Amino acid sequence: QTYEYAKTILSLMVKEKNPDGKTLIIGGGIANFTNVAATFKGIVKALREYRDLLIENKVSIFVRRAGPNYQEGLRVMREVGASLGIPVHVFGPETHMTAIVGMALGKRPIAVPEEVELTTANFLLPSSGKKGDVRVASDTASSTIEKVNGEVLKNDLNRPRFTNETRAIVWGMQTKAVQGMLDFDHVCRRTQPSVVAMVYPFTGDHKQKFYWGHEEILLPCYKNMADCIKRHPEADVLINFASLRSAYESTMEAMKYPQIRTIAIIAEGIPEQLTRSMIRVANKQNVFLIGPATVGGLKAGCFKIGHTGGMLDNILMSKLYRPGSVAYVSRSGGMSNELNNIIARNSDGVYEGIAIGGDR
Repeated sequence: QTYEYAKTILSLMVKEKNPDGKTLIIGGGIANFTNVAATFKGIVKALREYRDLLIENKVSIFVRRAGPNYQEGLRVMREVGASLGIPVHVFGPETHMTAIVGMALGKRPIAVPEEVELTTANFLLPSSGKKGDVRVASDTASSTIEKVNGEVLKNDLNRPRFTNETRAIVWGMQTKAVQGMLDFDHVCRRTQPSVVAMVYPFTGDHKQKFYWGHEEILLPCYKNMADCIKRHPEADVLINFASLRSAYESTMEAMKYPQIRTIAIIAEGIPEQLTRSMIRVANKQNVFLIGPATVGGLKAGCFKIGHTGGMLDNILMSKLYRPGSVAYVSRSGGMSNELNNIIARNSDGVYEGIAIGGDR
């Protein structure tokens, strides 16, 4: 699919000549899941086919991408440029997207890519570093009063939403997301996993195997939410991976239990009327809703929701394993990754970040 799309773009580029040449920008944000090297395979194949026409049309190419396996993808693009004789300028997360646009348009000089320190999962090894102290912010105010849609709401500020002791329940058989949360917990030097259990109504009660560093652990998976809530009173966060068909019902059920203080709703496409209904109930129950259509959020060095922050190399590169002092709100997972990267490179790092969701 990427190959066909790239061929279409290249065919349009070489349709008419420009005496000054042409510029192709192959750019993207810091991906959460997309295998960058695999994506570039189709683009590379198309570039090889159009080599002669690209040279004839004096096409120069600017590449900027990051995410899973991006180092390999960028290496391949550099080699392709050298082998085909086409000027290809390759940049990673060390260069912001707007910077390469300026370079491509000739508004700023073409920079030499910075040396990037490679980050690997070796950080997970127990001997890779000493256990550090995790700084947790303390709130001095006891509560605030605010008015939403004409309703007076009281928000308790004595308890932060997320700490290094926050425990969560995951709705849905999302083993990859859970393992990502456990890996984050481990690099943050948490003493215990942030996920206490999973709820999945389509199977019976059972246990699911995960890794805590190099150790294997078993997390319980329940068919019924009521059983899960009863057996894990310490959990106050629900991460809801239910589809748009069942996200409303499962969220409304979760808000019946007073111990649940925060619910992240991942599903996209939930009707606006149902979302408004959930918000009304959440306001009455003093439950903090994140989403719908969200990747979640995180508190650096403490807790992350689902796939927030992307793969482990993104987590390490953006130094999300320890708290900084900058907070942000975004509308997408990709933009959250970009903000994590920018903040880490220009300040002491992220303190907390929330993606509020892309749906209206």
